[in-house]
Amino acid sequence: MYFFRTITVNPTIPARIERLKELSYNLWFSWNAEVMELFRKIDEEKWQALNHNPVKFLLEVKQENLLRVAEDPNYLTLYDKVMADFDSYMKGDSWYKEKFPDFMDRTVAYFSAEFGLHESLPIYSGGLGVLAGDHCKAASDIGLPLVGVGLLYKQGYFTQKINREGWQEAHYPYQNYNQMPVKPALDQEGREIIIPVQLPERVVHLKIWQIQVGRINIYLMDADITLNNNDDRQLTAQLYGGDKDTRISQEMLLGIGGVKALRQLGISPAAWHINEGHAAFLCIERLRELVEGGVPLATAKEVVRASTLFTTHTPVPAGHDVFDSDKVNHYLSQYYGLLGVDRNSFISLGWDAKRNNFNMTILAMNFASYCNGVSMLHGDVTRKMFHYHYDNIPEEEVPIYSVTNGIHTLTWLSDDLRDLFSAYLEPTWDNNICDQNLWQAIDKIPDQQLWDLHRDLKKKAIQFMRETLKNQKYRNQEAAESIDEVEEYLNPEAFTIGFARRFATYKRATLLFRDPEKLSKLLSDPERPVQIIFAGKAHPADRPGQELIKEIYEMSQQYPFKGKIVFVENYDMNVARHMVQGVDMWLNTPRWPMEASGTSGMKAAVNGVINCSVLDGWWPEAYNEQNGYAIGKQTGYRTEEEQDSDDAYHLYSLLENQIIPTYYNHKDGCPLGWIKIMKNCIKTIAPKFSTERMVKEYTERFYSQAILREEKFSNNNYQAAFEIQNFKRFIKENWHHVAVKSVKTEGVSEGHLKVGDELNLTVDIYLGPIKPEDVVVEIVHGCESGRSLINIKTTPLQVQTKGTEGIYHYEGRFNLEQGSYGFSVRIRPHHSLFATNFELPLASWAKNF
Repeated sequence: MYFFRTITVNPTIPARIERLKELSYNLWFSWNAEVMELFRKIDEEKWQALNHNPVKFLLEVKQENLLRVAEDPNYLTLYDKVMADFDSYMKGDSWYKEKFPDFMDRTVAYFSAEFGLHESLPIYSGGLGVLAGDHCKAASDIGLPLVGVGLLYKQGYFTQKINREGWQEAHYPYQNYNQMPVKPALDQEGREIIIPVQLPERVVHLKIWQIQVGRINIYLMDADITLNNNDDRQLTAQLYGGDKDTRISQEMLLGIGGVKALRQLGISPAAWHINEGHAAFLCIERLRELVEGGVPLATAKEVVRASTLFTTHTPVPAGHDVFDSDKVNHYLSQYYGLLGVDRNSFISLGWDAKRNNFNMTILAMNFASYCNGVSMLHGDVTRKMFHYHYDNIPEEEVPIYSVTNGIHTLTWLSDDLRDLFSAYLEPTWDNNICDQNLWQAIDKIPDQQLWDLHRDLKKKAIQFMRETLKNQKYRNQEAAESIDEVEEYLNPEAFTIGFARRFATYKRATLLFRDPEKLSKLLSDPERPVQIIFAGKAHPADRPGQELIKEIYEMSQQYPFKGKIVFVENYDMNVARHMVQGVDMWLNTPRWPMEASGTSGMKAAVNGVINCSVLDGWWPEAYNEQNGYAIGKQTGYRTEEEQDSDDAYHLYSLLENQIIPTYYNHKDGCPLGWIKIMKNCIKTIAPKFSTERMVKEYTERFYSQAILREEKFSNNNYQAAFEIQNFKRFIKENWHHVAVKSVKTEGVSEGHLKVGDELNLTVDIYLGPIKPEDVVVEIVHGCESGRSLINIKTTPLQVQTKGTEGIYHYEGRFNLEQGSYGFSVRIRPHHSLFATNFELPLASWAKNF
C-alpha cells in the first residue's frame, strides 16, 4: 500500500496562438462561426464531447494538437483573420455612438434572474434567459453601454434525463466555474469582490463573477463561498428551485445584492432595466441609498422611478411572484427603519389589492417610468390584467406598452445559411439586420441551392438526434438491438415537424395526439411520410407537465409511431440550435392568449423553417398568409375543451389539405411552393424579429429617455424630483374637488350625423385649488364597444375664461368618424416631468351629458 498526491497538469498554449484563451473567455465566440472553427480544428471529437466549452477545451486538449495547429499555415491564416475581426469588433464604431454620442459614458443596468448565452454556461432555464442573453449580445453589437446583473447558479436549472419508463428525472450536477467562460470580478487592487446582503438575523456574502459578452460585461453573484453557512451557500444553487423562502431570498440577493455589486464595481447606472419582476427589490435598495444620503423618501421614490424601466414576460396571474405580508415582514423589516416607514407603508410599495399579496410585478410597476410587455398582444393582455391598478382609466390607455421580442440572429442562424446570405445579400447585411429592404435579395437565391442546403441541415439535425437517443438508451441499459434500431429512426426525406419548448400544460404539447387514428394516417403515408421531434423540460414541481412528456414518450414507443415520433432529452441551446436549423416546420400550439411572445419560432424562421402556430404571442405580428400557417382563431370559445378541440381540428386540416401537399409537390426535385414560403418567411421575419431591432427600440423609446430623466431628476440636489413629488401630493390631496360641471355640444343635430362632421364642445369644469395649467381637459372619443370605447383618440380643449365660483370655461372640437361612435370629456393631471399621461393615474369624467 502506498500513497500519492494527484495534481492536474494543463497544456501550454503556444505563443503564436496564445490569444485563444482570450477568445475562450469572451462569449463573442458563441455567434462567430470562425472562432468555433479554430477550436474545432484542434480536436473535433474533444470539442463536441465538451459541448463546445472553449475554456474546458483548452484545459483538456492534448499539447501535441496545440503544437500541430500552431505550425499549420492554413490554421494560422484563419487565426489571424479571427483576431483581426475580433479587435475590429471590440474597438470599432457603433450605431449607439453615432446615434447617442453624448450618452457613451452613461450605463444601462439590465437585471435578470437568468442569462442564456451558450450551452457551455448552463445557468438558464428557457425563453426568459435566452432572451436576456440575446439582449446582451445585441447591446454589444450596437455599442450600447449595458451591464448585465444576475445570479450564478452552481447547479444551473437542471439536467433532464428520460428514464426507461418515459419519466423526466431532474439531475443537478455542480458546475466548475474554473472550467467555464466566467472569471471572478476584481477590484482596482486586483482583489476578488465580496458584497454583503442582510437577510433575517444574518448576513449573506456574495462573490461577484464576470462574463464578457463582446463589448459588454455581465456580473453574476454567487453565495457558495465559505463565508456563508451551508444553508445560505445553497441559495444560489438552483434556478427556480426551493420554496417561497428560497425564492424571496434569491430575489433579495438579485435585486439588493445587484445594486451593491454595481456600487462596489464603481458602476453608477443612468438607467435601470428590470427584466421580469424577480429583480424588483433593486428599487428598495436604491431607495435606501438615497434616504441614507439625506433625500426625503417621497423625493427618493421619484428619483428611482425616473430612471427605471420594467419588462414583464408573464401573461397569466399565476406567473407573477407574490409573497404574503408576513413573509415580506420577516425578510425585509430591516428596511422599515432605514426608510423611515412602518410595516403597512412598506408593504404598500408592492401591495396587490386584488390578490391580497405583495406582488413583485406591482412593485416594479410602481417604481418604473416605463412598463412594457413583449409583444403587441401581450401588451393588450397585460393592460387588461392590471387594469384594476389604474382605476378610472380605459383599459386601452393603461400605460403599459410593448416591445416585441427578437432573437440574436447570428447566434441562431446556421453557418451554412450565413454564408449563403453573404453571397446574395449586401456584404454588410449582418451589421444591419433590421433593414427590411436588404432582405428582399433573398429572392435571388436559386431555389435548388436553398433547398439542397436545407436538406443537408436536416440530415445533420437528424444525425444529432439519433446520437442523443442512442446515448439515452445506452445510459438506461436498454438492449443492444434497441440501441441499434435508432439508426433507422427519422427519415431524412420525410416532412419533419419540430416542437420544443418549456412543457407547461398551456402550451399543449400533445394537441396533435387528440385523434391518434388521424395522426397515424398522417405519419404512416408511404408516399408523404411525416415525423415529429419533441424536446423540452417540465419544471420539477410541475407533475402535469412531466405527464405530458411521459405521454409523448409512450406514444413514441408504440407502433406505428416508433421512429416517427421521438422525444430528445435535455433541451438546451445546443439541442435548440439543431432543431431550429434542421426541421421543416416549427409547431407552436399555446392556448390563446397565454403565450407572451415566444422566440423559438423566430429562430426557426431565420433558418427558413416555416411556422405553424396559434395566432398568439409574436405570431399575429409576423403572419401575413404568405410566410407560414395559422391555427384556429383567437376568440369566441366558451371552454378550454372547446378551444382545444377546435384548434386540433384546424391543425389536422391544415396538415392534410395544405401543409403536407405543398411540401411534397415537387417539380424538378424541388417543392417550389414550399420554397416560396421559406423565402417569404426569411425576408419578412428576420429583420423585424431580431434583437438588433428590439434593443434599438428599447434604446430609442426608453433607455435614452430614462437617461435624460435620471440626469434631470438628480441635478440641483434632486430639485425636479422634489418638485414632482410635491405636485403629486398636492394633486392627490385636492383631486376630490375636480369635476366636469357641464358639457354642451353644437354644430350638428342627432340623427343627421355624417363622416367628417365637426362637433363643437363647450365645457365648464371646477378645479378647486388646482390651476388650469396643472391639468389637461380633453375630449376622449372612439368606437363604442359594449360599455367602453376602443381605438381611443383624444382632442384637447382650451381654457377660455374663468367664471364665477371658480368655474373654468373650455372649448374644443373634433371630427366624427363612421360607425357607432362615442365620446366623453375628462380631466387628468398634467406635469411636464411626467413620463406618461397617467403617471398619476387620476381622471375625472363628465357624467350625464
